[in-house]
Amino acid sequence: MIPFIAVPGRRTPEAKGLRTEAVAAGERYLDAVRRAGAEPAVVAPTADEDRLATTLGRFDGLLMLGGGDIEPQRYGATEVRDEVRGVDPRQDAFEMAALRAALDLGLPVLAICRGAQLLNVTCGGSLHQHIDGHRLVLHDVAVEPGSRLAGLVPERPVGHSVHHQSIDRVGDGLVVTARAEDGTVEAIELQDRWVVGVQWHPEDTAFDDPAQQGLFDRFVAECARRLVAS
Repeated sequence: MIPFIAVPGRRTPEAKGLRTEAVAAGERYLDAVRRAGAEPAVVAPTADEDRLATTLGRFDGLLMLGGGDIEPQRYGATEVRDEVRGVDPRQDAFEMAALRAALDLGLPVLAICRGAQLLNVTCGGSLHQHIDGHRLVLHDVAVEPGSRLAGLVPERPVGHSVHHQSIDRVGDGLVVTARAEDGTVEAIELQDRWVVGVQWHPEDTAFDDPAQQGLFDRFVAECARRLVAS
């Protein structure tokens, strides 16, 4: 049986060949999921949380993607820095609802970059609105021994970093499982289930880097295990 992975899509004002607003998801993410042996399906944004929860109940896992900044008010910020960009409150609401539904359903979750930040905010954490030195660079990531990541990637994997924000206060139930050399949080996990968030972009190099593809392989293996058990 092939696991089906929900991928929250996002609105884009145009797409080649279409006249109206479209729903999109990055192809590199989808390719990595397929290489791991699962089938991704893009879920259209909706404000109907009950319907979204019902929809996700038909999937075996949830993959959260990178993207624009999260609305700072969602993690209690009273001031917004000038560097904050790409905020879409509708998308935040949709993706946070998807995460809540997935957690309620016990779905495995792999959350990447913005996805990891959104996981943290959904669990009650906060973000640094701007940091330097982590955008469009490759850097080492030190993984905590005994974490889920420790068995998936090398002790100091090289992550492709494309973010200018980072996790500040860690959300309820989450633990930090990797950091950059400057102390920036690079990965978080829920302790009681397979929910993993990474700040770097494994999909960018997964096509020729077994360590980065291994994140998707393990995620899909967890989804398959849940599918068989059900």
